Amino acid sequence: MMLVDALDAKIVRFFTDSPRSSVLEASRVLRVARATVQSRIDRMIENGVIGSWVPQPDPANFGFPVVAFCSVTITQEIGHDAIIESLSAIPEIIEVHTVTGNSDLMVRIAARSNPDMQRVLDAMIATKSVVRCSSVIVLNSHIQGRTLPLMEAAAKPV
Repeated sequence: MMLVDALDAKIVRFFTDSPRSSVLEASRVLRVARATVQSRIDRMIENGVIGSWVPQPDPANFGFPVVAFCSVTITQEIGHDAIIESLSAIPEIIEVHTVTGNSDLMVRIAARSNPDMQRVLDAMIATKSVVRCSSVIVLNSHIQGRTLPLMEAAAKPV
């Protein structure tokens, strides 16, 4: 774990708002040395604060507008690693999380249509590692992948 400060949060906010900008541009806008911006970025990457520096494509904008969250019950004797490996082979599966409660996994899926969603669910069942799957289709997304406000809050003195 790494403690973040206000400058770290400002740097991440800058690149969130202007992802194609350079470190030099960030240093000009934020009024700090270029080396400071670069070293802060390097430190945040090294400590896992910034987990990815890649584009995040939106499935709806390239043909996969239907999103569902599925509660998945798995066969316990196979083990999570083998199940995750078989689910990873299905490209429509965007996220998989081990969870507590009545199911074992929470899976986020993107599909081309409702019938296509059924095909993906059938593909999950066909892995022979899924015992039961209960899905809910997303009607509208309001907040997604929102971690920057949390980082900004963490950077404020307590």
